[in-house]
Amino acid sequence: MCGVALLMFTAVCCAAPVGNAISAYVALQSAQDDSGIAEGGSSADIPARMLMAYKKAVQLVGTHVPKCRGMRWPVLAGIAKVESNHATGHGIAASGDIRPRIYGLLLNGSGAGGNTTAFPDTDGGRWDGTASGERAVGPFQFLPSTWHGVGKDANGDQVADPHNADDAALGAAIYLCGNGRDLTKRAQLKAAIFQYNHSSAYVANVLGWIDQYTAAATGPDLGGVSGTVRTVINAALAQRGVPYSWGGGNAQGPSYGICCSPSGKSGTRIKGFDCSGLTTYAYAKVGIRLPRTAAAQAGVGRRIPASLGAGALKPGDLVFYAYAPGRDSTIYHVGIYLGGGQMVNAARPGTMVRLDAVDAMSGYAGGARLL
Repeated sequence: MCGVALLMFTAVCCAAPVGNAISAYVALQSAQDDSGIAEGGSSADIPARMLMAYKKAVQLVGTHVPKCRGMRWPVLAGIAKVESNHATGHGIAASGDIRPRIYGLLLNGSGAGGNTTAFPDTDGGRWDGTASGERAVGPFQFLPSTWHGVGKDANGDQVADPHNADDAALGAAIYLCGNGRDLTKRAQLKAAIFQYNHSSAYVANVLGWIDQYTAAATGPDLGGVSGTVRTVINAALAQRGVPYSWGGGNAQGPSYGICCSPSGKSGTRIKGFDCSGLTTYAYAKVGIRLPRTAAAQAGVGRRIPASLGAGALKPGDLVFYAYAPGRDSTIYHVGIYLGGGQMVNAARPGTMVRLDAVDAMSGYAGGARLL
């Protein structure tokens, strides 16, 4: 398991932030799970057809907003993750059509879900299925009135449909680009996301996802890594996409976990890894037997103090996070450093083994060099 909770809790597994899918026009209520760190992600949690739509939109947006700079698929993925969880649970046809359609709350001012403003109908129910008001639609949760201004045909069927993955992704790209933003500049990226939903919490949530998808898209540069270090890293990287399981994983590979995390998440029906289960497995490939908890693993090898910064880490090092950095007994999470500010990580219940930025989690507590 991946950490030691405070206040006399028994050893627990790594836990990271929760991203909540919400309508684009409903204020975000931040939620946290276990450690309260902002959740990351990798392309492993994006359906292949949705990822294709995001990448296609990046290629096409310049035709519609020539002055736009810096549009990348992780930007679109960050929005779609929060708005609809990439349409997960819905069918996505080869054409990009999503069924059943994704509808948000009827925005009638009822107060439900933060809905305090009534929006009159603008599409006669064509896109949102009702003529009695407006509701956000599709994987990017556009209001029909907004879609009227940004919707374009991206899949070649001559219809601009917010319920089509290609069309919706292109519409989102156009909307975020505005009159020609430079999204490589953090301030302009924040402004674009804020325009999408006027909530600072929403902006922070989407930015967190963008950063994690960016880390996953970049991938590690392992050109200078060889020998046992390469063996450890390759073993961990080969597990990308394997589900997180609380208490899961051992030297032999993924396994069913246990119950339960401090927030009640059980791994008993999930075959996978938690954070220290993944490191145990990877290091077993070179004959190193690690203790089972992240805090205990900090006592193996040569400790790299947090005061030296993440720049002191080398590929293959264990990287730790603690509730109280400087007190190894409070370490709750461990990953394997890859270089370039990235680690391979089993982050929290509900995610998969993936690449994350080292600074994606709070409480950096240094590392340990075993090789």
